[in-house]
Amino acid sequence: MKLSRYGDRYGRKIPCIIDGDGTPRDVSSVVDDFGPRTLSLELLAQLAAIDLKTIPEADIEGKRLAPPVAQPFNIWCVGLNYSDHAAEAGLPVPDEPILFNKSTVTYCGPNDDILKSPRMTKLDWEVELGIVIGKPALNITKAEAMDHIAGFVLVNDVSERAWQMERSGQWVKGKSFPNFCPTGPFLATKDEIADVQNLGMWLDVNGQRMQTGNTGTMIFDVATIVSYMSEFTRLEPGDLICTGTPPGVGAGMNPQVWLNEGDTVRLGIEGLGKQSQTVVATGAA
Repeated sequence: MKLSRYGDRYGRKIPCIIDGDGTPRDVSSVVDDFGPRTLSLELLAQLAAIDLKTIPEADIEGKRLAPPVAQPFNIWCVGLNYSDHAAEAGLPVPDEPILFNKSTVTYCGPNDDILKSPRMTKLDWEVELGIVIGKPALNITKAEAMDHIAGFVLVNDVSERAWQMERSGQWVKGKSFPNFCPTGPFLATKDEIADVQNLGMWLDVNGQRMQTGNTGTMIFDVATIVSYMSEFTRLEPGDLICTGTPPGVGAGMNPQVWLNEGDTVRLGIEGLGKQSQTVVATGAA
């Protein structure tokens, strides 16, 4: 099952199931919205049982494609989680997952603009597999982890590297600007993905391929990440976990390459759709 939402950033959204023909079906008669206060494994089972022929097509003409789940309570991230990306960065493979946060103000639709402040000098991209939690998780085992996952999404973990690496602080500084977490176009429930540890992924900048990878090179797999994180915190329904990126980021190139105003970024993961963003200027110097 694939879930999507349509509507402007601050208004009401239309929750949809995408049918076999790719048509969004409006399920607002069943649930007001997909979000941290409504998302559950029970809701997903209820939605999966619906005969979509009885559900109207969504009126999405002229409407923005929103992230597939409403703004989560938490956005978690795993750093240096691809062996080939760690090699690109010249850093050792970590013994345990490296965890950090992105502010929830970063959360936006898959095709929303990437915002560039005039104070940014090293704006970078990262195609990532996102995990969406569907059931609270605290101190769970790796064997239990998949039972707490609602599904998976495509994410661009946008990063300002100068703020991340050069401003004497934690990585959250370079990860938390508005629109730094485009998410979607849809949430794919677990049954949609045959093997989450074997998904091709890619990212282009201005039509040039920058990242090519596969979730098979993740150092810590999906189940390990969820179980590990649940040792330190309680994961809540709707929480988004960004699981790291393969090689090909701007910071890893020689010479390094950074995003500028007017650049276009396109990315995708097998089974999770595609995104497209344009970098635009925002704010005063």
